[in-house]
Amino acid sequence: MPDPFADLCAAAAVELGFSRPAGLIFSVVFSAAEPPTADDLCAALGLSRSNVSTALKELRQTGLVTVERIQGDRKEHFTAPRDGWAVVSRLVAARRARVIDPALDALSRLGAGAGIGHLSLAAALQDLAALAEAAGRMDPADLGKLAARGLTPETRKKDKKRRKKA
Repeated sequence: MPDPFADLCAAAAVELGFSRPAGLIFSVVFSAAEPPTADDLCAALGLSRSNVSTALKELRQTGLVTVERIQGDRKEHFTAPRDGWAVVSRLVAARRARVIDPALDALSRLGAGAGIGHLSLAAALQDLAALAEAAGRMDPADLGKLAARGLTPETRKKDKKRRKKA
């Protein structure tokens, strides 16, 4: 029976630069009542042990999955952050490392020969990188509150008026 959440995670993983198995594994670990082992993941998803190991390594490098040791059990058990904003924060940090930072490096290698458009793009990417870094350092609850307020021009105007009154 297909799992819609697993399908969503697998599709999102590919769009975010992860492998499809990493998305499937994240969905199982995130949804599990008890932390699964690699063997549990192989059985649940029908993936080979090497596929599971590679995907777990990918997820562990970004902090989307961590190892938990259970006393009396030699196997590694895997957990994922339960807070949605903690997940989003780690995804933003991973995207920055995979996409934004390499683009900034490439633009900086253009050096003095870069045109005005290149410099404008570099400045925008630097601002985006700073925003991603700040979001990664924020407490997940605060990040959620900030996002809930919205960042539309109308919201910014209202916040500006509130600050002036205070």
